[in-house]
Amino acid sequence: MRIITLNVNGLRAAERKGFARWLARAEPWDVVCVQEIKCLECDVPRSLRAPRKAHATFHAAERKGYSGVALYSKSPHRHIAGFGHDEFDREGRFLQADFTDLSIVSLYLPSGSSGPHRQASKYRFLEVFLPHLGRLVGSGREVILCGDWNIAHQPIDLKNWRSNQKNSGFLPDERAWLTRVFDELGFVDVFRRVDARPEQYTWWSNRGQAWKKNVGWRIDYQIATPGIAASAHAVSIYKNRRFSDHAPLVIDYAFELR
Repeated sequence: MRIITLNVNGLRAAERKGFARWLARAEPWDVVCVQEIKCLECDVPRSLRAPRKAHATFHAAERKGYSGVALYSKSPHRHIAGFGHDEFDREGRFLQADFTDLSIVSLYLPSGSSGPHRQASKYRFLEVFLPHLGRLVGSGREVILCGDWNIAHQPIDLKNWRSNQKNSGFLPDERAWLTRVFDELGFVDVFRRVDARPEQYTWWSNRGQAWKKNVGWRIDYQIATPGIAASAHAVSIYKNRRFSDHAPLVIDYAFELR
C-alpha cells in the first residue's frame, strides 16, 4: 500500500503546476491525502475530481479560498468529515476514510504564524484534538493520520532550529503536545521510524532561496498506530517537481488496502 500526502496550497494552483499529471503518471498509489485545497468541491479541476478513477472525498471550508482537505483512494470507503468540533469542522481540517480494518485521515492543523489570534486558535485545536486522537486509539482500529501538522517536532526537523524557538511551529508547547501524541497515546512518526537522516524537509518558505538551499521544515507527517507503522518499509519526499511550497511525502506499507 502506497500513501501520498501533500499540502497543495490551493488545489487549482497545484493543478496548474502539473499535480494532476504527476498523479496520473506516478507509480501506482492507493491513497492520496491533500490539504489546504482552498476551493469548494464544485470548483475542483476536472482532472483532480477522480484521478486514476479514484474514489474521491472532499471536505471544504465554509470560507471560500481557505483551508479544506480531500482524500483519493483506489478502494471504496466510508468517510467522516470533521471530528465533532464546530469551530474547526467549519474550516475543513479533518477527513477520515474508513476501510475494512484501517482508517486513514487527511489532516490540516492550523498555523499560528500570521499572528497571536491564529496561534490562540492553534492552541485551541491542540486542546480539543488530543482527546479525539485518544478515541481513535481506543477504537481498536489501525489509523494513519496524514497531513500538515504545522509543527516541527525536534531540532533535526528544521534547518534553523536555534533561531526558530520562539516562532510558531517550533514553540515548546507545540512540540510538547506532539511528544504526548507519541509517548502517551502511542502513535508513531512513520517517516522517522524508517529514515533518521537530518535535512529531510517537506516545506520551504517562498522567501529568499530557502528551496534552493534546502532551508526547510519537516511539518508534514504520516503518524500511525504501532501495528500499521511497523509495516512501513520505504519512505521518500518527492522533490523532482514543485506543486506547492510543500513536497509530497510518500510511504509504502506492507499492507493490502481493502
